[in-house]
Amino acid sequence: MNQGNRILVVDDEERIRRLLRMYLEKEGYAIEEAEDGETALRRAQQEEFDLIVLDLMLPGIDGMEVCTRLRQTKATPIIMLTAKGEEVNRVQGFEVGADDYVVKPFSPREVIFRIKAILRRSSATAFLSKELNTSNNIVFPHLVIEHDAHRVTAGGQEVNLTPKEYELLHYLASSPDKVFSREDLLKDVWNYDFFGDLRTVDTHVKRLREKLNRVSTEAASMITTVWGVGYKLEVAK
Repeated sequence: MNQGNRILVVDDEERIRRLLRMYLEKEGYAIEEAEDGETALRRAQQEEFDLIVLDLMLPGIDGMEVCTRLRQTKATPIIMLTAKGEEVNRVQGFEVGADDYVVKPFSPREVIFRIKAILRRSSATAFLSKELNTSNNIVFPHLVIEHDAHRVTAGGQEVNLTPKEYELLHYLASSPDKVFSREDLLKDVWNYDFFGDLRTVDTHVKRLREKLNRVSTEAASMITTVWGVGYKLEVAK
């Protein structure tokens, strides 16, 4: 099932690369390795990978910088590996475009689950982007989502979103005024039935609002918090 999925594993510790390679190859993935940020960035820019597992702390160029530079040209899904207690760094990782994070020490089973979830979602999104036509665009007074082009316009200006931010916005906008719990969003947007960290949702919502707010306060205010429940995209009556 996973034949053809190429994954780049980036970590300066050989034992971690070897551990991930062993488990991921058992799942049928084709694994490539890089032990520093410069090598990882060069390979990720020159080659096509289905997903990148990227350690935060790397010699030379760190994982944050690799992610930042890569996002200028590529939307390859990225799972960031972070040491325990680096919550601030994890938030920064989301802000520069990481799709998910796993905290060290980690369970290989958890990494595999998160990889499968992201690849399953990426595959579904790619299918939708090819199959849906412009009639599937979502149009509100201050917000337009062109699903075939994965383009978001707020207040007449295009908004640059990461793949996961786009998916979250499109999901909320597809059911305006419906309240979704954080658990719902983790399950449906991230495909997490377990292992999910609710702060993942909060961080993405925060970042999404900030990006919309830069061009349209009206569009940003559409994403509302329903205290004690979750989030919804509210349409003015």
